[in-house]
Amino acid sequence: MDAAPDRARAVGVRVVIAKPVGPICNLHCEYCYYLDTTSLFPSGERYRMNPDTLDRYVRAVIAASDGPTVQFVWHGGEPTLAGLAFFERVVELQDLYLPDGWQCVNNLQTNATLIDDAWAGFLAAHHFAVGVSLDGPSTYHDRGRRDRRGRPTHERALRGYRRLRESGLNPDVLCTINAANAVAPREVYHFFLDLGVRWLQFIPVVELDEGGQPRDNSVTPHAYATFLTTIFDEWVRHDVERLDVQNFLECANVARGHPVELCVMAERCGQVLAVEHDGSIFSCDHFVGPAHRLGDVDDDLAALLASPQQRAFGDAKFDGLAVRCRSCDVLTYCHGGCPKDRIATRDGEVLNYLCEGYHRFYAHVRPHVERMVDLARAGRRPSTIMAELAGDEHDLRRAFALAGRNDPCPCGSGRKFKNCCLTSGRA
Repeated sequence: MDAAPDRARAVGVRVVIAKPVGPICNLHCEYCYYLDTTSLFPSGERYRMNPDTLDRYVRAVIAASDGPTVQFVWHGGEPTLAGLAFFERVVELQDLYLPDGWQCVNNLQTNATLIDDAWAGFLAAHHFAVGVSLDGPSTYHDRGRRDRRGRPTHERALRGYRRLRESGLNPDVLCTINAANAVAPREVYHFFLDLGVRWLQFIPVVELDEGGQPRDNSVTPHAYATFLTTIFDEWVRHDVERLDVQNFLECANVARGHPVELCVMAERCGQVLAVEHDGSIFSCDHFVGPAHRLGDVDDDLAALLASPQQRAFGDAKFDGLAVRCRSCDVLTYCHGGCPKDRIATRDGEVLNYLCEGYHRFYAHVRPHVERMVDLARAGRRPSTIMAELAGDEHDLRRAFALAGRNDPCPCGSGRKFKNCCLTSGRA
């Protein structure tokens, strides 16, 4: 299961992620954290939101919003398994219950393998924002994203993506960073550029065993940082304002002092509720279980969000920060990451498994995003940074060409050229 496209923001209750078919999916991705939630339900459960629950859910979300825009996020499992008629009814109910002058924004996150012309036409006609899950070229995508018969899915996903494009939609793409594709950042990035993707989000796969050790499909902290910094270095030099990468744009939000959309970067959790197919509401779709059940769709969603239980859940992210996190120079960007990925270290502190990778990535991008923010404040386009970097690097290449082995390194490190950029290969 993947995170929702989150560019459109609801007012009041910000986002509720709905699971119309619960954890049921036509794929069996090796890193999916949501498939195991079937254990919460009895044998023979029919994983389908029934018409009455759907009616109550639509009314509840609209009632909990301050308007005039109400956001609905549809996830799974695979939400298209609910069927086209289900979403036709969604639109009917929204039209029925929306106050005059209000509108709904529907976000659908899909693996795209079931998208045919009928689906694409419906989603386009009703202005759905669609996110497609792709892990890059087939070499990497098909290692982790196979169907329940073990067959590759890349070709089907790409066919669905192209149908959405042909219908007039420009789908967002969500790409996990996992053990398979983390070794090929440039290949993955250029695959999406060639595909014409305009909005892209990367999410790390972190699966830890009972001892806090990563499972085979998890990305390591080092590989995570290398993957994102490599892509950032290409993006900031060539593709600013051509391709929106949410991981980078959120860093710019931090530099501006603006709120972030990605909950993993927020100071506190708890602003995104999850509702299962049976109407049960949970604190977060990473924490679906009895301990985090808040109520159901008959309850006031705004009251559930403000409840002591949910506030405690949200505050635990900040309250549980280790001492070293509180004095970290990238704390405002990281905030300790997702609590699900925190593990106890040998010295007794609790840190995010990706801590070292987060620090390396945020420290690397911060000077550049701060420069882009400065450019915007001066009334210039953030993409101006591309020309600035090209000029700086032209001058540096010339300085490298003229430097002697024992001269001070032109990079300004204070070391001799032979002991710095000449040896490292940067020159």
